Amino acid sequence: MPQKNIRIKDIALLAGVSEGTVDRVLHKRGKVSKAAAEKVNKVLKEINYRPNLLAKTLGQNRTYRIATLTPNPDLDPFWKQSQDGIVAGEKQLAQFGIQVVIESAFYNPAIKESFQEAALKVFHSFPDGVLIAPLFYYASLPFFKRLNEVKIPYILFNTRIAEAKPLTFIGQDLIQSGRLAADLLRVGQTLPAAFAVLHVDEDLSNSVHLREKESGFREHLKKKDPFSQVYSFELKNANTAAFRKELNLVLNIDNLRGVFVSTSKGYAVAPSVKKINPEIRVVGYDLIKVNLECLEAGTIDFLINQNPMRQAKLGIQSLANCLLFNKTVPTQHLFPLEIITAQNVGSYLSHPGNQAGILV
Repeated sequence: MPQKNIRIKDIALLAGVSEGTVDRVLHKRGKVSKAAAEKVNKVLKEINYRPNLLAKTLGQNRTYRIATLTPNPDLDPFWKQSQDGIVAGEKQLAQFGIQVVIESAFYNPAIKESFQEAALKVFHSFPDGVLIAPLFYYASLPFFKRLNEVKIPYILFNTRIAEAKPLTFIGQDLIQSGRLAADLLRVGQTLPAAFAVLHVDEDLSNSVHLREKESGFREHLKKKDPFSQVYSFELKNANTAAFRKELNLVLNIDNLRGVFVSTSKGYAVAPSVKKINPEIRVVGYDLIKVNLECLEAGTIDFLINQNPMRQAKLGIQSLANCLLFNKTVPTQHLFPLEIITAQNVGSYLSHPGNQAGILV
């Protein structure tokens, strides 16, 4: 008998017991004789019965609370895309009648104390689960410890922290991402050259995700082109005089042939790079409006798309699967490293599946 046709009435008939007995066995409530329970369980095994988890969950009439802890979407269009993914995930669950409330807590990605305050607020709200983008490595560790102690499940996205014990990590292999950037900058390069890694408006000492990108970049370049040199810079406060002064130091590096911007702020440096030397190749991240404008203008050569909206949406879906349906999620979900150029960006954005969450 096909699974979709199985009803309590059918199981009762096959087992030779009442429908009430089947109901009590399925939901593990009330008293059932050992003989009757054995009959029902034998039938369940024979027909490979699987309960309708969605109907079971809806029948509980419980609303689950998921907290999200991310950088403030008003401060960076990259995180606006992530927040769009969170909202989209909540709406999708609502369409299926699943009662989940999302409570968002934001922090300033440039201020460690802002993260600590937001994390404390999330913890004391005692949510059923938490979705976290943990940009601050050291400040994140006590928060993870508290969540583990009270057994609140959580998922990390965008940034993997090795010491954490999340249900899963959602994002990209960032070391491999750095290797990809090195390859993109080396295309057509036959002689030793200089390359610059720029971390714009980020605290490198506290940012595991940026260190992994640079590590992959350096390791791959050393392997493929051992005579080339790599310089690393942290540039703060884009669009200020101090920022422009430090950027000029980068651009005066002898034999500079490539610039790798490890954050979504390639737009802050790309026009200046190309103005100095149009032959210097620029690789950045993420399909935000200002980066896409640079791509179209030719000041950014390659963008590696991290899909922040899809990462966040999958995080909400994964937490819901765990909380509502007790489903086991994989320990990691790695997104592909998508290379976007001026030649393929039009066809990429025109595809319906790629439009949502991209601010064009």
